[in-house]
Amino acid sequence: VQLQASGGGLVQAGGSLTLSCAISGFTYGKGWFRQAPGKEREFVAAISWSGGSTYYTDSVKGRFTISRDNAQNTVHLQMNSLKPEDTAVYYCAAMSKYGSGGDYYTREWGYDYWGQGTLVTVSS
Repeated sequence: VQLQASGGGLVQAGGSLTLSCAISGFTYGKGWFRQAPGKEREFVAAISWSGGSTYYTDSVKGRFTISRDNAQNTVHLQMNSLKPEDTAVYYCAAMSKYGSGGDYYTREWGYDYWGQGTLVTVSS
């Protein structure tokens, strides 16, 4: 299974970007993580295989939306009202097995496959 993230770029504060992740092969839950300069990678958002459950870190709730298209095997992250503190390399990730419970989706250990990352820079 391979994951290819795209859509990053430079945007002004208050702007929007949509990240996409193309996945080759079957996977279950999918998520986005990010790593800001000098910081550890952190959870951003996740979605269950059915799409019936979504999870967000508190700092992006109400601004970011995760969605998936199982037919095209892609996962997207719509980011609105971007802030300079959203600047980071964003990574998509996917699970090889069904996950149950929030911890499974919000922790790195729940994911088996990772993309290469796409840089998002938000200028003030």
